[in-house]
Amino acid sequence: MEISPILIPISAIVGVFTMIILIRKFENDERMAMIEKGLNPHTPKPRRPRPKSNSMITFHFAAISIGLSLGLLIGYLLESVFNMFEPVAYFSMILLFGGIGLLVSYAVQFNHEEREREREREQEIKAEKQYSDDI
Repeated sequence: MEISPILIPISAIVGVFTMIILIRKFENDERMAMIEKGLNPHTPKPRRPRPKSNSMITFHFAAISIGLSLGLLIGYLLESVFNMFEPVAYFSMILLFGGIGLLVSYAVQFNHEEREREREREQEIKAEKQYSDDI
């Protein structure tokens, strides 16, 4: 009878319970320290503001995925039609089209950011014009 298959689940369960007990202990110590300082321990902690989400990240992954899949397809065609050495065909085309996908996503993001900067400039010009008209 081997002991190691039995020890893994037992040690995992003991580790989880120990972690839960220690987390509860440290939370209690934190509350006690707040009470000693005269603070209310039931006030919620201030949350950090969420960082601005990057809406272009989905486009980056999509462009890379499309590039990699095109690389696989072209690699298969090179291997089957032109009898090219299989690893060379697949790896070269995956890297080539993955890079092209990255370049396309970068170009689209650059154009998108440039349009946003133009809109901000136009809004600033309108605000300055409205301010000068009010004076």
